[in-house]
Amino acid sequence: MDLDTSPQASGHESSRLAGLAGFGFAVATKADELRQRIARRLRPTPHAEEGALDPGDWRWLRRPGLLGFLALVSIAIGGSFSNSPFKLEIPGTWFFGVPLSNTSATDHGNQPLLMLGLLLVYGGLLLLLRVWIQLSKALRNRPGAPISHLVWILALWVIPMLIVAPMFSRDVFSYAAQGEMVSHHINPYIYGPFTLGSGPYVNPVDPLWGNTPAPYGPLFLIIDGFLSSITFHQANLTVMALRILELASVGLLAWCIPKLARTVNRDPGQAFVLAVLNPIVVLTLVGGAHNDAMMVALLVAGITAARLKHPVWGVILCALAAAVKAPAALGILYIAWDWLGPGIPVRQRIRPLVISGLIAAAVLAALTAISGLGLGWVGNLTTPGTVQSWDAPATGFGMGLTSIAHLVGLGISQQGVISVTRVIGLAAAVVIGIWLLKESERIGQLTALGLTLLLFVILSPVVQPWYLTWGLVLLAPVAEGRIRTTVIVLSVVSPFIGLPGGRELINQLLQANPVVVISTLVALLAFVVAPLGRWTALGNLDEPVLQPSLHH
Repeated sequence: MDLDTSPQASGHESSRLAGLAGFGFAVATKADELRQRIARRLRPTPHAEEGALDPGDWRWLRRPGLLGFLALVSIAIGGSFSNSPFKLEIPGTWFFGVPLSNTSATDHGNQPLLMLGLLLVYGGLLLLLRVWIQLSKALRNRPGAPISHLVWILALWVIPMLIVAPMFSRDVFSYAAQGEMVSHHINPYIYGPFTLGSGPYVNPVDPLWGNTPAPYGPLFLIIDGFLSSITFHQANLTVMALRILELASVGLLAWCIPKLARTVNRDPGQAFVLAVLNPIVVLTLVGGAHNDAMMVALLVAGITAARLKHPVWGVILCALAAAVKAPAALGILYIAWDWLGPGIPVRQRIRPLVISGLIAAAVLAALTAISGLGLGWVGNLTTPGTVQSWDAPATGFGMGLTSIAHLVGLGISQQGVISVTRVIGLAAAVVIGIWLLKESERIGQLTALGLTLLLFVILSPVVQPWYLTWGLVLLAPVAEGRIRTTVIVLSVVSPFIGLPGGRELINQLLQANPVVVISTLVALLAFVVAPLGRWTALGNLDEPVLQPSLHH
């Protein structure tokens, strides 16, 4: 579910924006590398710099923490303008920053204000990504960072995203409407939010999903309906409660990731930065209030419990995750596969697989009975496939083939071609996923599971940035070499995938005063080339200055 009401029309424009943004970030990265090379030549002994590398002194973490906070404040301010294309512009959908009337909701004529908003949002995104990459590099070369320091950075970074209106997606409004349906004993597995009629819960819902049943599991809808009730059926309060729920889920993730990293003898601090301080997590799971945060947190908690020799609890937690979103069921499969340890023949793994399946089935059956909603969500799992966008390779390939066929005079159905390419994509994901499972003992459980989840996202009918967190978070504790590169590249590119209002945004830019556009681009360079501080020298060392400190 996405902010644009015509995803097929805007998908190409969003992809163009993503490409432009990615090019801009690449330029920023190269500028950073050049500046760092010059700094290394001018200061050949960074190990001796003002005691900044004192093993007991972690005060330098304040600088990236503050810079990331300022970047997110910039994004929040730019997104709060009443003509911002990055959030929903419907009166009454947030406490501030939205139009006061339907007339002003369609007024995008203030070009300087629009450009200022674009500058603050895109500049903030570039600055946040730069800070995050440099922080991950610094902790790779200087392991052992106290997790408490990193938790304070997380707390600081999420503050702007808690205050601003939901950005980059309007899915949370669909969640709120579905919760209101549950609280009034209307089954979201049968009816769409428009069943509620007009009102503050229904007005913000994307028309694409207005009559579409929910694909989410019973655990999420139980909590969703409860939140609607305790907020006294006030739509904005329900949205805020859902955001707090996802923040709590990120808190669970922050608690589990260091423990998970220690089970594979990796530095907890570096894993925390790559997984929890990841820009996608902060921007989409907290800022966008996506229920993927709840799913990922429970999934990671389950895998962590299993690796700490509690496989039954691991299966239960993964079953709870699957009761939010179905892909988390892969965690149950991996726990069962590794239950008896390494070197076990396939025949001996069957019993743990059956036991795990029965435990998970019991958990899901209990939640289904408590919810009283039935199993309709299983049949609704294909709901997101309604969207047709170039951002999903399987879908984009089908759209491209159809366009080529039409050019040569072949009158084939686009929907038919897309259906075939989507089936091929999912089949490829299944085949490769089975191979990764069989090879998981050799390549590592977290690597195999994380790559499998990424495959199912990338080769699925629709790709959303927050979907990528499923695999990236699990890969973070084992991110070295190409895996680390994959995590960073996907984390850098994904915030620009499917940016809302892409088509409208490009139209506004084409119609804007060229002087205003050029001035905005020049100002954007400040975010691209501004020095981040001497702490970045920590990321330029050829060898780690300390050995990893894995405190149990």
